[in-house]
Amino acid sequence: MACLITKGRLINCSDVQGGISALFITNGVGGYGAITEASDAISNMDGSFTAFKYEVNGAGNSFTTTATTSKDTGTTFFSTVLSVTLPKLSKEDRAEFTLLAYGRCSIVAADRNGNAFLIGKENGCTVTSTVITSGDARGDMQGTVIEFLAEEGQAPDFINGATAANPFAGMSSATATITVGTNS
Repeated sequence: MACLITKGRLINCSDVQGGISALFITNGVGGYGAITEASDAISNMDGSFTAFKYEVNGAGNSFTTTATTSKDTGTTFFSTVLSVTLPKLSKEDRAEFTLLAYGRCSIVAADRNGNAFLIGKENGCTVTSTVITSGDARGDMQGTVIEFLAEEGQAPDFINGATAANPFAGMSSATATITVGTNS
């Protein structure tokens, strides 16, 4: 099998922003139905699913994907760590965050540039840590920081046709119900 690169890359304009603006979390893995890919992005899904929207704001909301390759074993996998900061503590949130820690999920992360990425497509995402903090000084963050981990055979896929309100807008065969959170 030839693994030859096919093109170079120029220096891009500085017209993007870092961070993510929302998460769309679905229970379990594979609930999106059959996924169609075209031009290195997801072009359609045919499942019926509910995605729970978590809005995030400010710093501390990002994902990082790292490729790990071993010349000794000839293997490569991609680890994606997704970190979200959710200010304010509530007993309702605590119950939901506990359920997240117990289960596996798939997550679509919407970035601040209008892109959406499917994280945990094949193996799902697991919570690796949940840190609940009261803060120390009056101006400190009081809330929860959750880290998710997905280990996959490929980096997270871009989703075609995503909008800020609905990352599944371009999926003509999907029946997606987006459940927006409440302020607790």
